[in-house]
Amino acid sequence: MFARSAPTRMQAMARFGLFGLGALWTLPNTLIGLLVGGLGFAFGVRARWSASEFALVFRHWPWGAGGALTLGNVILHTGNDLDVRCLTYAHRAGLCTEASVSLADHERAHVYQYMVLGPLFLPLYLLCGGISVRNRFERAADAYAQRGHGWWPWPSRRRLPESGRE
Repeated sequence: MFARSAPTRMQAMARFGLFGLGALWTLPNTLIGLLVGGLGFAFGVRARWSASEFALVFRHWPWGAGGALTLGNVILHTGNDLDVRCLTYAHRAGLCTEASVSLADHERAHVYQYMVLGPLFLPLYLLCGGISVRNRFERAADAYAQRGHGWWPWPSRRRLPESGRE
């Protein structure tokens, strides 16, 4: 019984530590999000911490066409709750016929991307096409929201099994 609970506690501590390092690494982006989010308070924006997204969510954001925008560990959302279904950029471009995705999962993928890439995220995101269906960051966030994995915007290089030849 003790052997089983110890790795779980260690894994939780390791995960918490990694999330903490990621939050520090993306702090410049988060500060931008806090500044922009704070401007919304004059217009009725409300903020709450979302542990599942590991982000501060500013709700009822008054500007934008709907949806959400992530800046570090801050999410600016035009609605009341991130737990809604939404169409992806691929849906809007007519390239996808799959079911809509969870907005919370999509934005959580962006939080993970920010935490790994830190201050490099915004320049890389813009170099990859900005807000569009062609952007690998958006495609990865959509994939994560559809399948629950695959938020990293570049394919991993998995080692292929040996062919048996010497």
